[in-house]
Amino acid sequence: MKRRTLLGTVAAFGLGLVSVAQADGLPPLEQKDTYTVGFAQMESNNPWRIAETKSFHDTAESCGWNLIATDAAGSAAKQVADVDSMIAQGIDVLFLPPREEKPLIPAVMKARAAGIPTFLIDRSVDPAVAKPGEHFVSFLGSDFIDQGRRVAEWTLENFEGEQGIIVELEGTTGSSPANDRRKGFDDVMAQHDNMTIVASQTGDFARDMGRQVMETLLQAHPDVNIVYAHNDEMAIGAIQALELAGRKPGEDVLVVSIDGTRDALQAIIDGKMGVTVESSPFFGPLACEVMNKYAAGETIEPWVQVQDRIFTVDNAAENIDAAY
Repeated sequence: MKRRTLLGTVAAFGLGLVSVAQADGLPPLEQKDTYTVGFAQMESNNPWRIAETKSFHDTAESCGWNLIATDAAGSAAKQVADVDSMIAQGIDVLFLPPREEKPLIPAVMKARAAGIPTFLIDRSVDPAVAKPGEHFVSFLGSDFIDQGRRVAEWTLENFEGEQGIIVELEGTTGSSPANDRRKGFDDVMAQHDNMTIVASQTGDFARDMGRQVMETLLQAHPDVNIVYAHNDEMAIGAIQALELAGRKPGEDVLVVSIDGTRDALQAIIDGKMGVTVESSPFFGPLACEVMNKYAAGETIEPWVQVQDRIFTVDNAAENIDAAY
């Protein structure tokens, strides 16, 4: 990734940082030219995860990182073990996208006990057990509830039928984006009598699983006219299933989603998807920026919230070249 791209990405995220003294109780981080940085990726089975990992690798040289990156291959237990290994290797900082809210708490606590500043990336853990500013420094990521809410509001404004019959494809069970994207969408739809969620089932954020689940749900609910997927990969899988069943996505069924991938923007351009709310994977530059501010003694907000755009037919074509 070029320097101009790095800077542009940081600007697009919109940093929510406070320049005051570092909070008490968190492990300190010495200012130095080079850091050994751990990035414990949860899996690499979709474009979003691949782009996120690449963003950390692209940032390593410019940020002075000796990067140790792992891939848990979709296993929460392996992700915890990966963090254990990083701690043993003497990392200075840990960036962790926890696969699920509860199983990754031991990893957070072990890093804290080892005196390693930990930043949660793109997903968080159960806030009733592990708290930012106490057990880890900060959560860097989107407002997943707001993402679901924005998709719901766009759907209400653009659905042309009288009665919405909705199928919801959920993300990984127990993960913060799946929990929150469901809440944001469902809470809005619950306020409208003409909108009914007839089925909600996990597709584990995967394209092929989304296709399989959609095929099954179509048999039980052939009259579905709205599909809400928690990410674009499942949405693309759902489109494939709909077309195989003789349905016409974009005409007799409205498909809406979250992430902002290249395939999703192309589906919007092709008229098969209505909207996708951005959830950018390019966390490398943001991680560098926040880490350096923390090392300088500044307190980081418990939640460094990124700002997400919304992509529709009005702007998909102009943004597709920059999509992943």
